[in-house]
Amino acid sequence: MHMHVTCDPLKNESNLAKHGVDLSSAAYLDWSEVMAHVDTRRDYREVREIGFGVIDERLFCVVFTQRGDTMHIISLRKANHREVRDYVEQTQNRHADSG
Repeated sequence: MHMHVTCDPLKNESNLAKHGVDLSSAAYLDWSEVMAHVDTRRDYREVREIGFGVIDERLFCVVFTQRGDTMHIISLRKANHREVRDYVEQTQNRHADSG
């Protein structure tokens, strides 16, 4: 399931410089498969989520807020080795539990 995504143009420039990834690439995530949790590290004045999903067979970490039927993208980067390992473990456990 593809969602409409938005982002702040300045944040996109910053993300490109820092991570080499355009925030609009989040449109290619299959949002029905994104594993996300609420970011409670601080008060962002809106519900901010951290999720992991695949684009072109590569795992990405996406930080976003849901605004109606739109995902507002705050950050998008390639997942690191630890995050990939954790994602694989969680998806294997999720599929084992549903089988």
